[in-house]
Amino acid sequence: MTKSLKWRAGLICAVIILALVYLVPTFGTVPVWWEGNLPSEKISLGLDLQGGMHLLLEVEANKAVENTIDRYVSDLEELLFEEQIPFDHVEKKGISKVAVEIVDPASREKLQDILERRFSVLKIVKKASEKDLTYLLDLDAEEQEYISRLAVDQAIETIRNRIDQFGVSEPIIQKHGEDKILIQLPGVKDPERAINLIGKTAILEFKILDEENSVDDALKGNVPAGSKVYYQRLADAKTGEVSKVPYLLKKRTLLTGDRLVNAQVRIDSRFNEPYVGIEFDGRGAKIFERITKKNIKKRLAIILDDNVYSAPVIQEKIAGGQAQITGRFTMEEARDLAIVLRAGSLPAPVMILEKRQVGPSLGLDSINQGIKSIIMGSIAVFIFIIFYYRLSGIVANTALFLNIILILGVLAAFKATLTLPGIAGMVLTVGMAIDANVLIFERTREELRLGKTPRAAIDSGYSKALITILDSNFTTLIAALFLFQFGTGPIKGFAVTLSIGIIASLFTAIVVTRFIFDYFLTTRRMKTLSI
Repeated sequence: MTKSLKWRAGLICAVIILALVYLVPTFGTVPVWWEGNLPSEKISLGLDLQGGMHLLLEVEANKAVENTIDRYVSDLEELLFEEQIPFDHVEKKGISKVAVEIVDPASREKLQDILERRFSVLKIVKKASEKDLTYLLDLDAEEQEYISRLAVDQAIETIRNRIDQFGVSEPIIQKHGEDKILIQLPGVKDPERAINLIGKTAILEFKILDEENSVDDALKGNVPAGSKVYYQRLADAKTGEVSKVPYLLKKRTLLTGDRLVNAQVRIDSRFNEPYVGIEFDGRGAKIFERITKKNIKKRLAIILDDNVYSAPVIQEKIAGGQAQITGRFTMEEARDLAIVLRAGSLPAPVMILEKRQVGPSLGLDSINQGIKSIIMGSIAVFIFIIFYYRLSGIVANTALFLNIILILGVLAAFKATLTLPGIAGMVLTVGMAIDANVLIFERTREELRLGKTPRAAIDSGYSKALITILDSNFTTLIAALFLFQFGTGPIKGFAVTLSIGIIASLFTAIVVTRFIFDYFLTTRRMKTLSI
């Protein structure tokens, strides 16, 4: 065997062995020593093949604008305190407006200067006068559009972080239209838990209890200005009955979950119950320390999505930026709460527009039908090629068989997801893979008819067909890449297997078949060519 044949044989064997190493876990059980040293993950199946959950969510982008205005109100109040500008109130008006009423007319210019420098996105639509010391501010229209667009992008990233920590393999999470999110979760066994985890807004707030007024009077409708009634939902562990405990809290939010850097499940050493320990960043730690120092002996409520989890009494100043959330959690509830807090709050609530559960039996039928189509298509191609090209057809069929192995091996190696459209791409590849060999064989036949030797005919056939093969395959590959870039989930699955199939077919048609012919012509001294 010549040096050229040896290195080509080594390359082909290395590629085939590598593909088989990645494929073994998918089609068989691997021993313990394999799992620690070699790839052991199976080919991931999409939602349509293994079952799971399909969700279409709508992001309530207007709520993101409202939440932004709430933060501006809080920031503006704190700034007025720092600048010692006396004011009557700062409150939200509608979705995008803020009203600021000052007390001292002499503070108008100072306030206006602060608004223009620090809150430039809030346009002053009404200025204070001698008689009316109220400013009316409106959020810029372009800023509102930017916040709405950003809310969808942030929601996608937040949901992706939550799902990654939840442990779903190969989820599909992508933008759908202007304000919708498409989610596919293959293999999800507990859909309700997944929905609760995905849809939880997870807005964490800290508020002081209004202990100067009666919660009973507030429940009768006499709610003091600047306060609001919240509830703590308590579930009985034995009966499952849910009760609500009312709290009268100050409306002003002293600290939010935006300052969180970590949330972990811990176990209470006294009661052996799980709770969630939280940790703030540097700025949040300082704010939390200031809050606790200023409100000693008062109760600080910890609220998540308008539900009061606990309202402990502040005994002393708390430094270090650490707190805990208790609430009679089960371990699973505490773990899910820690996940949503670590992943961050959604910038706006999401509404489920469409929810579908795909059963694994449908996926199994799809796999069986897909495998049948590949087998039947391959057999048909095998028979035709052998009938038409005789022994050379066996060479082409060998390349076709290796092509399928390489496609599956690459899918396993890159942890790509195999979907039903992906199987369709494989079926199409079976038909396309033989096309290159047809071009080569037809060129070789022409050379043989001109009286050339088998060796010269093979050389000429491969060299003359190469440009045509590369041209046709690369144009198809470019189309597949565009499908992957701009297509949705099913189209992407088709594009992935088609792209891998094209590259694999080029390798098998040009490298593998040429090696087989060269081996028999050079080493076995073949005198005639069965083509």
